Amino acid sequence: MGFPIVRHRRLRQSAGIRSMVRETHLNVSDFIQPIYVTYGTGVKQEISSMPGVYRFSLDTLKEEVQEIAELGIPAVLLFGIPDTKDAVGSSAYAENGIVQEATRLIKSWYPDLLVIADTCLCEFTDHGHCGMIHTHERDGHVCVDVLNDESLELLVKTAVSQAEAGADIIAPSNMMDGFVGAIRAGLDEAGFTHIPIMSYSVKYASGFYGPFREAADSAPQYGDRKAYQMDPANAREALREAETDVLEGADMLMVKPSLSYLDVMRTIKDQFDLPLVAYNVSGEYAMVKAAAINGWIDEEKVAMEILLSMKRAGADMIITYYGKDAARWLSAR
Repeated sequence: MGFPIVRHRRLRQSAGIRSMVRETHLNVSDFIQPIYVTYGTGVKQEISSMPGVYRFSLDTLKEEVQEIAELGIPAVLLFGIPDTKDAVGSSAYAENGIVQEATRLIKSWYPDLLVIADTCLCEFTDHGHCGMIHTHERDGHVCVDVLNDESLELLVKTAVSQAEAGADIIAPSNMMDGFVGAIRAGLDEAGFTHIPIMSYSVKYASGFYGPFREAADSAPQYGDRKAYQMDPANAREALREAETDVLEGADMLMVKPSLSYLDVMRTIKDQFDLPLVAYNVSGEYAMVKAAAINGWIDEEKVAMEILLSMKRAGADMIITYYGKDAARWLSAR
C-alpha cells in the first residue's frame, strides 16, 4: 500500500511544535472588562443570570478596578444604573451621573487604565429605549416610535459629559442614524477632538442580550428595538452601517454580538482598515457559565475557544465578561 507523503500531523505532534506554528494568539491586552456601577453604599450585588458578574456601588468599586488593573487588562467599559429615570434619560448626561462619577474615581486611582463610556440612553430612560420616544395606540396596542434626530441631541450631551468626566473613549451603542457624525461634531465643538469613538457599528436585535437587561435594568417597557437594531438575517446591511460610521468619523468599529456573527466580523475586517472590536455579550457568557456549573463542559476550554474564534475572525479587541478569568488562564499557561 502507498503511504501519504504530505503528513499534516507532523506539525501537531508536540506542544512545542503546535505552539510554534499557531496562527492566532490571545493576549491579555486584547480584553476589555465591562463593569456595572450603581448608587448606594456597600453594594456588590451578583447578577443572577451572570454568575461572577456584579453591580458595584462607588464605595466598593476600587477592589474590582484594582483586580482588573493588576491582571494587566488595559480597559474597562462602564455601564451605569441611575437612582432616577425619566423620559429623556437626563441622568445619562448629568454632571454627577453615575458613569461620570465612576469615571472620575477610576481615573484618579489608575490613570493609565482606559475608561470606555457606553453612550446610550436605555439604562436611564423610564421606558427603556435608546432614545426619545413617541407613543400612540393602534388597535388597542401601545405603539412606540423612537425619534431619531431628537435623540441625537441627547446622545451628544451624554458623550460630551462623559468626556468632561475623563472618559478616554466614547462608545455609542444606540444605533440611531447619524449618531457617529453627531457625536464627533459635538465632541470636537466641546474641545475633545482627541477623544476616539468606538462605534457599535453593527448591533443586531439579538436574543443574546437577555442577561444584560437584568444587569443594566434596561429592558424596554413596551415594544422592542427591531426598528433601530439590525435584523440578524442581514449581512450586507452590516457593510452599509459600518461604511456610514467610517465616513462620519468612527475610530473603531464593533460587531455585537460576536459569536453568532463571526462571518460578519470577518467581512467588516476585510473591508475596512480600522480596529475591530468584538463584544462577547451577556447571553454568550451566561450559556457557558450555566453549562459549566452543571458540569456539562470544561469552562476554561470552551470560553477560551470562543474568545479565540473572535480573534481569528478579525477582532483586535474583545469586550468580554470573561476578561479577568481569561487573563488568569493565560498567565497560568
